[in-house]
Order: sequence, then structure tokens, then C-alpha cells
Amino acid sequence: MRSIVVVLGTRPEAIKLALPIRALRKDPRFDPIVISTGQHREMLDATLETFCIKPDIDLAVMMPRQTLPQTTYRSLCRLEKELKRLRPEALLVHGDTATTLAGGLAGFHHQIPVVHVEAGLRSGFLHSPFPEEGNRRLVAQISALHLAPTAANRLNLIQEGIAEDSIVVTGNTVIDALHWAMGRTDDFGDPALEDLRDDPRRVVVASAHRRDSWPSLPQIAQAFAEIADDPGVRLVVPLHRNPAVRGAMLPWIGRHPSITVVEPLPYLNFCHLLGRADILLSDSSGAQEEGPALGKPTLVISEVTERSEAVEAGTARLVGTSRAGIVEETRRLLDDRDAYRRMATAANPYGDGHATRRTVDALAHYFGDGPPTVPFSPERPAADLAVEMMT
Repeated sequence: MRSIVVVLGTRPEAIKLALPIRALRKDPRFDPIVISTGQHREMLDATLETFCIKPDIDLAVMMPRQTLPQTTYRSLCRLEKELKRLRPEALLVHGDTATTLAGGLAGFHHQIPVVHVEAGLRSGFLHSPFPEEGNRRLVAQISALHLAPTAANRLNLIQEGIAEDSIVVTGNTVIDALHWAMGRTDDFGDPALEDLRDDPRRVVVASAHRRDSWPSLPQIAQAFAEIADDPGVRLVVPLHRNPAVRGAMLPWIGRHPSITVVEPLPYLNFCHLLGRADILLSDSSGAQEEGPALGKPTLVISEVTERSEAVEAGTARLVGTSRAGIVEETRRLLDDRDAYRRMATAANPYGDGHATRRTVDALAHYFGDGPPTVPFSPERPAADLAVEMMT
């Protein structure tokens, strides 16, 4: 069996790697070893438990008030010790976090082939989003196998000089996770949301937390409040736990009668909330994939995005970070039924629910244990997939 170390540390990594981990554990060709850095301690553990996954090794790298460089350094040092002991045949990382960068570097330093899941995403701006754009560019240069969600991601890698035969287009495993999660609970996960079942108002699920957004958080929060002034609209804001985010946003949204502020929800409950939403309004990278997959028009609070496929397909739109722009674009969707319908029925560019299988097949082919993987190609409208997931 092939020994594969899987390194993760954040909630998004847990969501997107959970099903590949489960599939690798069931496949007799592989012996996966899951290492957690604990970068997102509480949210990570709860999410892994949802998928019935317990890490084999927990590095517990986090300390109070720890900086990003410190997180990366501590992760790298502790991974080095484990890799010396384990000596795996490959090391798998996901995306663009400090954990991703540390995992990739640790594998490279020990001459272990690095497999990069969700490879090839690019905004085109090194410092936006920060530090994610820099992290994923760096990991791309030291990876042996690049699992790109889309054909556009593949092209990005080729343009950077990555060998074409080292890239496999798999679709995004977050769509697999949505297929798995939808319908597993009918609970919103917070008593403040239980009346959503009978609330006749349009529901906008809104959030903002990325470091790029921090200077604009007060005006983003003002935009949320202005949108919620419409008597036919209710905003639900799962508020990030970072004190900087809360301090900037709560003065504007904390007491608005049509804004329900809740703690970050467990994954299954959050998926149920997404199913109830009419519009997603967020700077979250996950929302840009989950919204289009569910046929939910998605407004991206940013000037740039590394997930341009949804914008090009018409199911997502960049709205910037100014109060006026956010309010204008949201109200346009709320008031214009044709505009809403066009976004809701656009093709989902991110996956068909089979990215996990392609990920495992690509690993097997890399080691000479299976045939080449048939790449993902988007064909079905998001609305069709959303119905399939929720029935």
C-alpha cells in the first residue's frame, strides 16, 4: 500500500479533504495518515467529527496571539519531525493556507512528492487575497502532482511553466461535500434561526472576514444594514470569531431588527442555511463555490477573485467593497426577477460530485497503479444539481 500523508489545519481544508480521506482509507492501494496542525482548532475539530474523521497526528501548533509567520514556522518544524519518522511516499496538501505552505515545504525538503489539491487558482494579484495568493503560487512550484478544479486553473499552471502531464482537472471536492451534506439535517443550528422556516422575507446570507476586507469592514457592515432596511429582506450573518472582524461590524449590524447575527454554524447546519438562502453576499472563497453549486446567486465582496469561472458563467458577480456598490447590486437582484433567474440557472463550473473519485484515481495513476483520469468538464446547470442534492 502507498503511504500518503494528508496535512490539514483549517475548516475549509477539512470540508474539502474529508471525502478524499474517507475514500483513501477505503482503497486497498493506499495507507493515508492524517496530520492536523490545528490552525483552526475548534472549527476544524468539529468539522472533522461531522465526517467521522479523527487525525492520526495532531501537531497542536497554535498559541495565543500567534502570527502567520509563527504558525507557518511551528507547523514546518513539527511536520519535519513526523516526516522523518513516517517517510511517506507522497504528501497531500490543499489550497492556500499557512498549513498548506508548511506542508508543501516540509514535503519538498524531505524530497517527498507533494500533491496539491485545489491547484491553479489565481487572482493575478500577489497580495490579494493575502496571504493565500502567495501561498498557492509557492506551493505550485514545488508540487509533483497538481489537482486543478477547473480547466482555467489548469491553464494558469501551464502558463506558469508547470508540466501539462502533472496536472489533472478533477472538479472541486467542495461540491462532493455539498452532495454528501445536503439533507442530512433540517436544523439551522441556532435557536435564533428557527423562525426562518416560516419567515416570508427574502433571505440573504452575508459575511465578510478576509484580511483584504478589514479596512472596508465598517462600510461593508453599513451596506448590510442598508440592505436589511428593506421590509421584505432578512439578513443572516454567521460572524467570524476574529475580534478585529467583530469590532468593526457589530456596531452596525448587532442590533438591526432584520439582521440575525449568529456564531459560525456547524457544517451540516450551514449547508441547510444555504439551502434556505435566496442570495449569498460574501467575501468567502467557499461561498463562491457553494453558491453556484446550489443555484444561489452569489455576490462577491471583493475587487478581484481567484474563482473567475463563476463570474464568467454568470452565477456570481464581483461587487467590490464599497457600501454603495454592495447595496446597488444586492437590490438589483432582489428587485429584478429576470436578473435573479439568469444567475440562479447558470451552469455550475466547479464540479459534478465526482471530484473525490478523480482525486483518488489521479493519485493511483501517478504511482502507476491505475489508468489516466478522465478530466472534469462542466455541463449541467447549477439548478439541476441543486435539486439533485436536496432530494
